Formats: sequence, C-alpha cells, structure tokens
Amino acid sequence: MREHFANIIASIGEDLNRPGLLDTPDRAAKAFQFLTRGYTQTLDDVVNNALFPSDSQEMIMVKDIELYSLCEHHLLPFIGKAHVAYIPTGKVLGLSKVARIVDMFARRLQIQEQLTLQIAESIQSITGASGVGVIIEAKHMCMMMRGVEKQNSSMKTSAMLGSFRTNQATRNEFLSLLR
Repeated sequence: MREHFANIIASIGEDLNRPGLLDTPDRAAKAFQFLTRGYTQTLDDVVNNALFPSDSQEMIMVKDIELYSLCEHHLLPFIGKAHVAYIPTGKVLGLSKVARIVDMFARRLQIQEQLTLQIAESIQSITGASGVGVIIEAKHMCMMMRGVEKQNSSMKTSAMLGSFRTNQATRNEFLSLLR
C-alpha cells in the first residue's frame, strides 16, 4: 500500500524527496489501514458474548454515536452520528457493543444507506429484537470539498425493522426520543 500512495503522490506532480513528504506514503498507508479496520472485524468478535438475559421489553436507545466512514465512490470521509434503538425479547446487548457495531461497519468503504441497514440488521440478528430502528445523520466531504461544494448539506437515512416498521406507535416513540 505504501508504494501505491507513493505513486499517487508522485502522479500529482509532488516530489517524494522533499522533507514534508519523505514518510507520507508510510503514514498514509497506516492511516488507510486504520480507517478501514472494519474489514478485519467480525460481528462475533465485536459483540464478544456481551449479550445478557433481560425481562425488559421496552425500547433501548443509544443516541449520538459519532461515526467516521469513507465514501466508496470518492474515498472521502463522511462524518456524523448514529441513533440506534431496539426492543429486546429476552436479551440485551452490552451498551458499548452498539457503538462498536456502528464502528465496525463505518470503518469500511461505504454508502450511508447501506451502513444504516447493516447496523440495523446486525442488531436484530444478534439480539433477536422484535424491532430495530437506526437513523444516521452525516456530512459528506464528497459534497463539501468537490462537486457541488455545499457546506451546509447533510444526509439522513433510516432503517426500520420489525415493530419499528409495522407499528406506528413504536416508530413515533423512537422519533420522539430523538428530539
């Protein structure tokens, strides 16, 4: 990967021998590996058996989980927050695991729409929840730094599974907790 970054830098006309760029290919390769570390993780690794018995059948919500991802179309960041809620059916997920699931999928080349669905489907498959809702709000550098260059635009996506899709009261409760 280091050589590829060196070729990219040289191809834009930069001098790889100037002091500020001497170690840049190595640093860029390490940074890119970190930014895409979600590919080295599995759902089982991330959850790590942190699933606990519970009699709760009320909505559990984790708000404002910051996320950083790379747009698969331009390799530019999108940055935002995820809101995740589910209704347990006998099992609850360790709180930090919700954020770790968000990170695992965000740290891959992504589109926000797919990221939202991957998180929702994973929470549902791990917990067996009767419903899952995920909303992501993010700003996309591919719209801000290039192309249309719109600095104040943001994108919101949602995935509603189970009772979040079929029961308007459940969906409304989720949305009202976000306000």
